[in-house]
Amino acid sequence: MIDSTYILLQQYWWLIVSLLGALLVFLLFIQGGQTLIYTLGKDESERTVLVNALGRKWELTFTTLVTFGGAFFASFPLFYSTSFGGAYWVWMAILFCFIIQAVSYEFRTKPNNFLGRRTFEAFLYINGLLGTILLGTAVATFFTGSLFSVNKMNLTNIANPIISSWQTPWHGLEAALNLHNLSLGLAVFFLARILGLLYFMNHVNSNEIFVRAKKHLLYNTIPFLVFFLTFVIWLILRDGFAVNPANGQVFMEPFKYLHNLLAMPIVLAMFLIGVVLVLWGIGKSLVIYYTKGIWFTGLGTVLTVLALFLVAGYNNTAYYPSTFDLQSSLTIINSSSSKFTLTVMSIVSLLVPFVVAYIWYVWKSMNSKKIDAEEMKSEGHIY
Repeated sequence: MIDSTYILLQQYWWLIVSLLGALLVFLLFIQGGQTLIYTLGKDESERTVLVNALGRKWELTFTTLVTFGGAFFASFPLFYSTSFGGAYWVWMAILFCFIIQAVSYEFRTKPNNFLGRRTFEAFLYINGLLGTILLGTAVATFFTGSLFSVNKMNLTNIANPIISSWQTPWHGLEAALNLHNLSLGLAVFFLARILGLLYFMNHVNSNEIFVRAKKHLLYNTIPFLVFFLTFVIWLILRDGFAVNPANGQVFMEPFKYLHNLLAMPIVLAMFLIGVVLVLWGIGKSLVIYYTKGIWFTGLGTVLTVLALFLVAGYNNTAYYPSTFDLQSSLTIINSSSSKFTLTVMSIVSLLVPFVVAYIWYVWKSMNSKKIDAEEMKSEGHIY
């Protein structure tokens, strides 16, 4: 007998995880901004302003990344054990990128810093470059698949009770060699830089930086559109990993992700509105003197990424497919926690709106006044 309540809980938690992933991509404007410190800052004073504009928000990205991973672990533990346990090199690389970011903000201006500011600024650049590209390629495997196998019967093997096995010695790094994955990784990188530029235009009180940011906004928009359109067109034309709802068997379906969009008109509308908002925020910022582009492009980013996550997991689709063994592919049905766990977590999730409201309040308070060089001279704590 089908437990409709359990299915609803699984779908609800895929929505929560997807929303956290979408918010994470928006918050990557911090990583994007870090790759622009020397592009926009022509002297030490300007670079200090840019670093501190980002430094006041960097914890948000790190916290959201941890929350995203935690929510995935709690709601879909088989994905966590399969991906984080098998593709550990790519996840370790991502974690390393975020660790050096935290260290850089903490020690960049410390007295007697023997490494020097430029070393920590280089670390920030590495975080912005590799962190975004690796996250994008990792998410792209939700559509292209990975080389792993799952055998739950291994739990009975006392000597080696490992459910999931990775079938390549690269342990996740091979994802970066897939051109479809890489197209999304590079699209995320340039989108992060676009969001970073829009954030600087909104929050930094410097006409010189504003003019430079506006110029580089165009330079980053062109490659973003190329890589994003490459990924999307490739996605809607490729075969997808479909699931037979009657028996749970996974099979390849032509144009599966296009079918998903057409079968879920709300998700399709979300995707199209998101893309329009992204382009609107960029376009208006390019044409006129405009400082609010970050909000249009940011909201559009959240809607677009949320739609892509829903396309990957809903409508009888394997969200983490295995190209080694199709039947090892993970779905929101076969990889979720128990009904009891998801129920308890759902009650706790009712607090999420209050957390979001608090973040919004703190953000608004911190952005009540644009940052400038004069403030850095009187600020007690400088990153």
